[in-house]
Amino acid sequence: MTRPTAGTITGGAWITAHCAGRDWRLERAADLEALWDAMTEDAAAFEDERIPYWTELWPSSLVLAEWLALRRADIAGRPCLDLGCGLGLTALVGQWLGARVLALDYEEAALGFARRNAAGNGVPQPLWALMDWRRPALAARAFTRIWGGDIMYEKRFVAPVLRLLAHALAPGGAVWVAEPGRSVYEAFLHALAREGWTGRRVHTATVASPDGQGTPTIGIWELTRS
Repeated sequence: MTRPTAGTITGGAWITAHCAGRDWRLERAADLEALWDAMTEDAAAFEDERIPYWTELWPSSLVLAEWLALRRADIAGRPCLDLGCGLGLTALVGQWLGARVLALDYEEAALGFARRNAAGNGVPQPLWALMDWRRPALAARAFTRIWGGDIMYEKRFVAPVLRLLAHALAPGGAVWVAEPGRSVYEAFLHALAREGWTGRRVHTATVASPDGQGTPTIGIWELTRS
């Protein structure tokens, strides 16, 4: 079980998580409350989904990081795509394990912290990309493995995510999605068969939430396409 702890340092806040066999120290925005207030008080920004979810380290990311360590042989030396990288944990773990990671996020600020977190943890920099997955600029069928932790919050995200996956996944590749059992994933799973995907749960783990609010159970779903 991964059990992150949180604290503060000058110039920012940090989270330390133990996963994939080592400690990872992740810097994030120093004043989270002020950041949330600044970004959500603007109605236009709020409607554009620019809520700063990236400031948190979500339990799904911890379980996904452990899963990547278990599947090291599947990712080492291969091009991999990290969807919604946030603070960068799963991108860093993948890169550290030998994958060639392209990590994308919707928020430029998130990528700034992710870049600093790579340097702070002694990991070669993944290729960071500022990108909206509804309008991806990715090479077709370029990635052997694609992963994302807790990447969907609304049913309207299902179709664009599946379009991106179909475009970017290499023949014979696989997608790993970590999720805590939100109802939106039922819609996602039902949509898979219609779009020619096969999905199966390959891993389940219970993890201590970084905010101390319980121990959610996270499932890893593997998606493949014939």
